[in-house]
Amino acid sequence: MRRILACLLLTLALPAGAQIYKYIDANGNTVFTNQPPEGVAAESVELAPTNTVEMQAPNVPMPAVSADLEQSAPYRVLQLTGLPDDEAMRANAGSFSVGVLLEPQLAPAHRLRLLLDGQPYGAPSSTPRLQLSNIDRGEHSLAVEVLSGGKSIQQSETVTFTVQRVNTSSPALRPPAPKPKPTP
Repeated sequence: MRRILACLLLTLALPAGAQIYKYIDANGNTVFTNQPPEGVAAESVELAPTNTVEMQAPNVPMPAVSADLEQSAPYRVLQLTGLPDDEAMRANAGSFSVGVLLEPQLAPAHRLRLLLDGQPYGAPSSTPRLQLSNIDRGEHSLAVEVLSGGKSIQQSETVTFTVQRVNTSSPALRPPAPKPKPTP
């Protein structure tokens, strides 16, 4: 019975235009083949048409903001928060986070990405708090851009700030030299 079922399944996998023949072999087993055997009475098998499914076009969600509004500035307020104004940012490991103030709220189809020293930094995110890691000491510029489908549609003003990190080679950070032991 398993052989018959396997043969039937194999015949269904053949192209629709192929002719299938059925016969009984010398051992009494039913055999299905695409070549009629010589000297054996084989009958032609008519297969029902195979099922097909039409591929449907994917549903594309409508953007939350109209295309006309997207071409202009869709956000009345777009600015970075959490950066010092007149003093250096103390970040010993070079890691810190900045906030993004947005009005109105970020649209579901939009993402935020930082621009550190004019270059894209990090992966686009939908959260208004963005993390920076291992930033070198010194002066940097930072801005945030709004992306729609990977394309920049709006950018905040650029903020300049200074990162202050501990200098690990400073003599003040070295442990004191051990005192020599008195000789007896």
